[in-house]
Amino acid sequence: MICAVYKSRRKVDSYLFVEKRNEFERVPEALMEMFGDPELVMMLPIMKRDHLGFADIEKVRAELVEKGYYLQLPPPKVNLLEQHKQEIGYSRD
Repeated sequence: MICAVYKSRRKVDSYLFVEKRNEFERVPEALMEMFGDPELVMMLPIMKRDHLGFADIEKVRAELVEKGYYLQLPPPKVNLLEQHKQEIGYSRD
C-alpha cells in the first residue's frame, strides 16, 4: 500500500495520511475543514516501512484500512517551568 501524506496549512506539524492521492472521501468533513487545504508532502510505501517518525506504524496501517485516513497531531507542548517545579517539589500552598 502506498499512501499519500499531506500537511496542514492551518495546524502546524499536523499530517493527514490517506489511502490514495487526492482521495479524501472517507475523511470526515469537519476534519477537512479544521485541517484546511491539504498540501501533499510525500507518497509513502507504508507496507515497506518498519517505523515512522512520531507515529506508531501499526496504528497508521490499521486506521488507513479501517477508516481510510490517519491524522497525526504534534505532541503536546511541555511547560518546562511547571515540570521543574514539580520535580523539585515546589508548591505555592
